[in-house]
Amino acid sequence: MIPLSDDNPTLRTPVVTYLLLAVIGITWFYIQGAGVNFVALVSSVCNLGLVPGELTHQAPVGLAVPLGQGLSCVVDNEPINRFTPVTSMFLHGSWGHLLGNCLFFWVFGNNVEDSMGRLRFLAFYVICGLAAAAAQVLVDPSSPIPVVGASGAISGIMGAYLILYPRVRVNMLFFLFVIPLPAWMVLLWWFGVQVITGLPQLNQLQAEGGVAVWAHVGGFIAGVVLVKFFENHALTAQRTRWRHRLHPDHP
Repeated sequence: MIPLSDDNPTLRTPVVTYLLLAVIGITWFYIQGAGVNFVALVSSVCNLGLVPGELTHQAPVGLAVPLGQGLSCVVDNEPINRFTPVTSMFLHGSWGHLLGNCLFFWVFGNNVEDSMGRLRFLAFYVICGLAAAAAQVLVDPSSPIPVVGASGAISGIMGAYLILYPRVRVNMLFFLFVIPLPAWMVLLWWFGVQVITGLPQLNQLQAEGGVAVWAHVGGFIAGVVLVKFFENHALTAQRTRWRHRLHPDHP
């Protein structure tokens, strides 16, 4: 199932949501070569992606991980590595990866920003992304495989949405049908899928690459735990009153 929209209007233009989407898009086109320049894509993932084993120094320097077309990512000890928990949030591995993340962010991000305010939302996004990176490192600290994607931070946004607006209807695309479902059902189903998918990785020496599922889990839990520390209660109450005026029949 794919989220298309929700029945949750916003009071203010979600400037930070738009800005983050723009930064992600600019990074994809100008740093990663839009998926067309494979060398640029691999170089960005290798040099700016999160490699758990580089952060923990548990992966041997010089170990090469094949990334396709005769190119490999080599474990190193460069100073840039300490910043990769942040830089990796803005990188993606393919068009599908990019568009999927942006769609989820588009559906859920504007309402969470509207409930926090812009600066709080930006801080919340980054902190959830860092929590997601930490979760992946804890699960697989010696992995030499680079991890990229905004998924961890966006998972935090989804966790926040679950707490703030559990009963708001989300319009989900299921095959050719659009089905409105309560947000709690959509988000708990998504979280359950991540946990079930990630459990086999706990018995493996290394995750399989791409965007690690445990980053999703860590980001989501961070969002659930931290949302009340970042929520602006005045904004949330104002949104709730306005939503009830627009949709008196909705919860």
